[in-house]
Amino acid sequence: MESSFLGLALAAILILRFSTPVNSSCSATRPSPRNVDIRYVEVSCYNTTLYPKLCYHTLAIYASTIKRNPKLLANTALNVSLVNTKSTSRLMKRVHRIPGLEPRVVAAMLDCVEEVGDSVYELRRSMKEMGRAGGSNFSMAMNDVETWVSAALTDDDTCLDGFAEEGMDRKVKTIVKRHVQRIARLTSNALALVNRYASTRASLP
Repeated sequence: MESSFLGLALAAILILRFSTPVNSSCSATRPSPRNVDIRYVEVSCYNTTLYPKLCYHTLAIYASTIKRNPKLLANTALNVSLVNTKSTSRLMKRVHRIPGLEPRVVAAMLDCVEEVGDSVYELRRSMKEMGRAGGSNFSMAMNDVETWVSAALTDDDTCLDGFAEEGMDRKVKTIVKRHVQRIARLTSNALALVNRYASTRASLP
């Protein structure tokens, strides 16, 4: 009788010991929708873009809005690039008015103001075209988007080329390089995600 009771008690202890952790473990490792959305952004950035860390850090905060949607991901990347490019455009306009700059520095800055301003316009056009992409005109609209974003990236690179010469004002050169290089990388990432979305849709029957 006593041995039977001890056997039942031990059996009960073993059931509790081995069943409870399994259940709690399953509950703890089940990913939340937010974690899945963030993971989607991370994988997309690291598998698609040239600057994945920048891509992830600038887009992960919008993961709950993107919701594993490649079009929303591309749109968000374009918008992030546009917002930063507009900010840089305003900065360029202020910097070129700094008194005492050499004429060639002023000339390079004026070129940058124009190039970055063009980039703002082209990113706006690309976002407008993204809104029109759908149905039978999808391929044509996406070609236009890719063209506009590529042009914006070229403008950013052209601005940087103007400061590649030796002897340019170091402080101004540093400011331009830091800000314009950032928007060029954001635009490069946006273009990669746009291309990804376009190719994904094109492969559908």
